[in-house]
Amino acid sequence: MKTSRQPLSRNRQAPAQRRDLPHDRVDRPLAAFARDYADGEAVPRHAHDRAQLLYATRGVMRIATDAAAFVVPPGHALWMPAAEPHRVGIEGPVAMRALFLRADAAAVGPSATTVLAVSPLLRELILAATREPLEWDEAGRGGHLAALILDEIARAPGLPFGVPEPRDPRLCRVAEGLRADPASPLRLEDWAEAAGASPRTLERLFLAETGMGFARWRQRLRLSEAAARLARGEPPARAAAAVGYASAPAFGAAFRAAFGITPGGAR
Repeated sequence: MKTSRQPLSRNRQAPAQRRDLPHDRVDRPLAAFARDYADGEAVPRHAHDRAQLLYATRGVMRIATDAAAFVVPPGHALWMPAAEPHRVGIEGPVAMRALFLRADAAAVGPSATTVLAVSPLLRELILAATREPLEWDEAGRGGHLAALILDEIARAPGLPFGVPEPRDPRLCRVAEGLRADPASPLRLEDWAEAAGASPRTLERLFLAETGMGFARWRQRLRLSEAAARLARGEPPARAAAAVGYASAPAFGAAFRAAFGITPGGAR
């Protein structure tokens, strides 16, 4: 799979390139894929014929679909339905261990792109699957691993690491500004002039396009960015300050409410 160091493009007009991998065609319920990436690499917008479970044993993946942007720290995986266009950005050296699932096997997963918590058992199963041949023995060890993997995927809880992607150009100006500086204290009223719309219009558009108001969307963005920083080893207090939280207890409470773990646990 060729990679590029170009930043993740947000151009939704370009057709998604089809990645032709044997993992998309092998006659097995699932196929495991292993690839290591260097810091700063990026995989351009593409799609696969099969559903994927994208998991990294090390490093942080940023994966953008046309609808949302996802931060995937270690200990989590991204469930990606078949034919979903997406781009992948790499932060730090990443050891990706992915699964490609045939349509019948993919029925155990969510219907939409979702970040899943990976249990210790699922982690070891994924690693074991990468050591099996592409056409593993369905009546042997490979078949047993596949059955357990599908059961663990079905049980895996989803987590709100995704940040819905706005489409309106006025909202995109606000979103890009906050991605560049998650700690920005600017209110929606402050963004209005730069966006070219009234605060009321922006609030209405945020709700219509992302399913949440501006304040909630900004919090989701900040917590996702904090999760990426924690995964890179930053202390919780520094990660909190970098995304705009002046109070460590307030950050800890918000992070725990969103993700079910403490910032220290995420680190």
